[in-house]
Amino acid sequence: MLVEADLPEDIEALRAFALEQSRKLADVTVAKGEADAEIERLQSIIAAVMRHRFGRKSEQLDPDQLEFGLEDVETALGQARAAREAAIVKAGGARPRKANRGALPAHLERIEQVVDVEAKACPCCGGTLHQIGEDVAERLDVVPTSFRVLVTRRPRYGCRSCEGAVVQAPAPARIVEGGIPTEALIAHVLVTKYADHVPLYRQTQIYARQGVQLDRSTLADWVGRAAWYLRSLRDRILEELRRSQRLFADKTTAPVLDPGRGRTKTGQLLSVGV
Repeated sequence: MLVEADLPEDIEALRAFALEQSRKLADVTVAKGEADAEIERLQSIIAAVMRHRFGRKSEQLDPDQLEFGLEDVETALGQARAAREAAIVKAGGARPRKANRGALPAHLERIEQVVDVEAKACPCCGGTLHQIGEDVAERLDVVPTSFRVLVTRRPRYGCRSCEGAVVQAPAPARIVEGGIPTEALIAHVLVTKYADHVPLYRQTQIYARQGVQLDRSTLADWVGRAAWYLRSLRDRILEELRRSQRLFADKTTAPVLDPGRGRTKTGQLLSVGV
């Protein structure tokens, strides 16, 4: 059984320790009893790490890095659980039912599928079966981000009597005049960069997987143009803050690139509210 004293103090050593535990289950083919023992061992590791995180020494470890290190142990734990369930089914038992973790949000779209029997004749007497109930299970699904092309057509009209008159609706205003992005796409780039902390070069890699080739410099230009349009909103927020009698601030640290040194440094994100 793992105890808290067995855990390394350094965060990199802690991550290496977690990876070592994960590699031990890389080719797991364990029986149910061995899987139970492995699950208990991994759960003891997670419990000890959490005590280490929230104990008196918690200020020495970055919580985000700790969560990152725990991912490998928790992944190994899921692998051990899957091995145990497979061993139970192979032995002729029923697959364990998952505990109810609460209802999924009501606002999400529901796509229903009915899994019905092939024949509705009684296997005993051959009579017609009638429904007496049903089991309903909800699972969380995802539709990956997909791109689409908005095509704007602006018909031109002319008069047969006076050929000089041509009438056409004005083109809608754009953040990037002559560019390809819609306002929704630019907003998505901004949220992904600043709220989800995904750098622009990684966003270009995500888009490339769907066949959309965009340069990092192009996304950077979109972000800069959007920032220019958002200046009035920024000024308005600052104006409201200056009118307030009290301000509350929160400072959050985050690793940022340190050009020229080949590594990262600690940056600070300051949020202010009334």
